[in-house]
Amino acid sequence: MNWDSALADYDRDLRARNAAERTRRAYSVDLAGFIEWVEPQGLSPADVRHRDVRRYAAGLSSAGAAPATVARKLAAIRGLYNFLVRTEWAGQNPAELVSSPKRAEKLPKVLTTEQMRSLLERIPAHTPLELRDRAMLELAYSCGLRCEEIVNLDEGALDFETEQLRVMGKGSKERILPVGEPAQKALERYMQRGRPALATDPRERALFLSKSGKRLSNSDITRRLGLWTREAAMAAGVSPHSLRHSFATHLLEGGADLRTIQELLGHASISTTQVYTRVDAARLRDTYAASHPRA
Repeated sequence: MNWDSALADYDRDLRARNAAERTRRAYSVDLAGFIEWVEPQGLSPADVRHRDVRRYAAGLSSAGAAPATVARKLAAIRGLYNFLVRTEWAGQNPAELVSSPKRAEKLPKVLTTEQMRSLLERIPAHTPLELRDRAMLELAYSCGLRCEEIVNLDEGALDFETEQLRVMGKGSKERILPVGEPAQKALERYMQRGRPALATDPRERALFLSKSGKRLSNSDITRRLGLWTREAAMAAGVSPHSLRHSFATHLLEGGADLRTIQELLGHASISTTQVYTRVDAARLRDTYAASHPRA
């Protein structure tokens, strides 16, 4: 098997396992870099050994690649070889013996409840775009949604009668989420006065529409959130994922247990959710240092 065939078959396998398009594109780019490095050495997929992958990773680090970048590229190589071993095109996974560089722990950006309130209430509800943005960000914070999940919401996702939102998460896993009253009201206003003004194609089912009547992109949401954080005079670095982190942290502060937060976020593993206990502990330390007379 040559590299082109290996990549094509792996991409088909990712599609069959419902991997997100963005994930597949990222893997493709990272694997293309590895193949560009390995092909001049005359190595086919079955010829690569762990020492080759180790040399590749070392070269990336020497060239100044961040530990997170090297770790991501190694993960892409591991994923490819897991597939090749499973389909018997390779006898072993050469990336399995190569450890990823340690990444500096980076705690997620979290807004306080007051900052969150200030941000959302700063958005007026007059024009269709304002109505859309208020509903979109209220819903993102109310339900702890990923950016991709916001983009993929269709009309009818929120059942106003049961006050629940139907969300399609990673790996096409569906979850049903409770929705707070402010988000319900904001969405109701948008559906009555905002979306009809933006809709230009009756066949478009997206819940949140651009000014041209199309489904929003991730970058559209990031850009609009940036606009409103500047309006609220907040520091830079607030992303759509910050609203998700804030949702989880505020639930933890309010007494919710980790298993409940895991289910609401759609995390496959509890270890992913445990980062919020570190966020909470970091905030406690900061508060103690700022307020205790003998800190």
